[in-house]
Amino acid sequence: MDNSVSERVLGGKSVAWVYVSIGSNIDRYRHIASSLDALSARFGELLISPVYESEAVGFAGDNFLNLVVGFHCPLSVAELSAALRQIEHANGRRRDGPKFGPRTLDIDILTYNDSVGEIDGVLLPRDEITKNAFVLLPLVDIAADCQHPALRISYAEVWQGYDRDSQKLWPVDFEWRGQKISSATH
Repeated sequence: MDNSVSERVLGGKSVAWVYVSIGSNIDRYRHIASSLDALSARFGELLISPVYESEAVGFAGDNFLNLVVGFHCPLSVAELSAALRQIEHANGRRRDGPKFGPRTLDIDILTYNDSVGEIDGVLLPRDEITKNAFVLLPLVDIAADCQHPALRISYAEVWQGYDRDSQKLWPVDFEWRGQKISSATH
């Protein structure tokens, strides 16, 4: 699959290349699989990173499963954000709790083409790319040579400079639709 971040035109409609992060620490395997089903049904072929487990960041709670997914998206940033919220809601996501807390599903737009700045209320690229290993490492797994839109260096280079002792994560066995997405022996 071509995972370049350049804008495409398919069927006369402009299509962006998007990366999103997905995380869950409540009924994790079911919610991650459900999110992949929903994204695939809406956007077609997905580029899926290995799945990692990590400790909760910002609160004491159960470990999270995290991954990054890339896909072609014909929606605007606002439309994509609304679609992702619908997927979260369909998976029992509640927004009335603390900002940092347990969640059934969290899907965030990381990049939208090479966009930089606030677009439709979404700050791009998402700052978690450089702050959280559970976002950066899965992104490196599927887009190592792609450039961070603001830093203009590759994700592999960002990872090389990352303090790997600051957050621990480890790959887990994960299957989706009968296909092995990741292995604990990554």
